[in-house]
Parts: sequence; structure tokens; C-alpha cells
Amino acid sequence: MMFIILCGIAFFITFSLTYFYKQWAIKRSILDIPNERSSHLTPKPRGGGIAIIVTFYLFMFFLYLTGYIDKKLFLALIPGLGLSAISFVDDFRHISPSIRLAVQFICSGSALYFIGGFDGLFFENVRWLWFIIAVIGFVWFVNLYNFLDGSDGYASMETISVALILWYFTGLSILLILCFIVGGFLYWNWPKAKIFMGDVGSTTIGFILIVFGIYLHNNSELNIFFWLIVTSLFWFDATITLLRRILKREKLSQAHKNHMYQRVIIGGFSHLKTLLSGLGINILLFIICLAISSKIFTLMIGFILVVVIFLIIYFYIDRKFPFYTKR
Repeated sequence: MMFIILCGIAFFITFSLTYFYKQWAIKRSILDIPNERSSHLTPKPRGGGIAIIVTFYLFMFFLYLTGYIDKKLFLALIPGLGLSAISFVDDFRHISPSIRLAVQFICSGSALYFIGGFDGLFFENVRWLWFIIAVIGFVWFVNLYNFLDGSDGYASMETISVALILWYFTGLSILLILCFIVGGFLYWNWPKAKIFMGDVGSTTIGFILIVFGIYLHNNSELNIFFWLIVTSLFWFDATITLLRRILKREKLSQAHKNHMYQRVIIGGFSHLKTLLSGLGINILLFIICLAISSKIFTLMIGFILVVVIFLIIYFYIDRKFPFYTKR
């Protein structure tokens, strides 16, 4: 009963902080102005994800002090505060990409150090190599989460879906609380969104989720491929779009609308329909995870199945809503 009350308090705190931040941001014209990459047409307050981050870390400290969070996980999540700080400043004024990338690598490397590195899938005697690979994966996931935060409620929905699935299979209390924390923000971010989470929300949430993924992998609770299945809606879209742009020799720093979710919005999907479609895919991913846990098929078969499903979706979108390089 007490835990249910904590979840309700987490929702209420984020809900309230988002509201007050939204009012403050409007008065000070802290707005996301639409550009050629945007999927919205009117300026909206940005940086609202600070409400998620403040609430999450308040509860993280509380759960650690009450013995509900392992010390390794607690310490690994702390560097996210540095990442959220630089991202929050970037929501107000432009910060050089090189500085942001440097901070991301420092925070990712620190988190990985506190977790105890990454337990390699093979060749475990070259842990230094796995450490480098994991840090690069950290930084990539942090950035792709930011790339995919471009439609009302989309990143919020993904965060709740991923955290809820991971909680179902691990029972980790902080994951369920994270769902309610983001739920308090999603009320204001639901299509048509009244506020955007900004870099402070998307990058830090990406960091938090990959910390959980590697922590659970190292503790043999969930193999990293299981985590990859759960988060595949985002990493597949971002990765295949990046590869496509590299093959076309496009300038990667140039804004674009070639992500799968962007193509369907341009093709006529509303933000709500895009969100619900993503939710439907995540429910399918959950069913696949249930099949794996029930030993209906192996983890690797499940992972291959997920990749095949997304390739089918990708080619369908490419045929119906072609991936033009310019709009």
C-alpha cells in the first residue's frame, strides 16, 4: 500500500512541477520554435523534462537511503545529473556539440565505471574493449533518444513502456516509480502537447534507461539482448536512419525528417495516431518478451524476429511514405 502511495506522490510532483515550469517558460518566452526538422507548427515551451529529472532523482535518493536501490546502481545513475545540467543549459542557449559530446562521454564512462564495466558476451578477457564498446553504446543511445523525441508524447510513451516491461520482469521498484513520474509529465505532453521535454528530458532519460539495461545485464537478471528487444522501437529507427544517411553521403549535422515516425506524420498520421502505433508495437514487443521468458523460443530467435518485424515496417513505410532526403 505504501508503495502505491509513493507512485501517486511521484505522479503528482511531476504533474505539478511541469505545470509551474510551463507557466514560467511561457512568461520568459522559453519556446521551441518550429524548424525544418520539427513535426509541430506552433511554438511550445521547452525544457519541461526537468520536472521528470528532478522528481526521479529525489525518489532515487529516497529509495537508496531506505535500502531499495543497490549502491552500484545508485552511483551509476548519479552522473546523469551532470548530463541533465548541460542539457538543461542547452535548452536555453546553444552549447557547442563538441562540449555536449564530451560531457556525454564523461558521464557515460563514469556510470559504466560505477556499474563495474560491461560483462562481455564473449572474449571476457578483453574487458577494456567491452568497456569502450559500452561507452560508445551509452552515448549513441543518449543521442538517439533525443533524435526520437519529436512527436507529442512519443518519447514519454516509450519511456513508460520500456520501464514498465523491465519492471514486470525484474520487480525493480524505481522502474515502476519512473513510469508514474513520466506519466505526470505525459498529461501535459499528450497530443496536442502543451509542453516539450527538451534535451534535459530526452537525453537524461536515455541515459537512465541504458544504465538500467547494463546493470540488469551484469547482474544476470536480463541479458542485454532482452533490453535491446524492449527498446528496439527507438534504436532501430535511429540506427537504420543513420545508416541510410551515411550511405547517401548526407551531411549528418543537417536537420532532416527521415526517421520512420517523421515519415508517417508527414504522410498524414496525427501525433496521437503515431503515439498509439508506437504503443501497439511495444505491446507486441512485450508479448515477444513473454514468449522468451516462457521458453517458447530462445532470446536470439526473439531478437532476430524483432529485427525482421522492424525491417518489414521500415520497407512498408518506405513504400507508402518515401524517405525523401529533403522536404
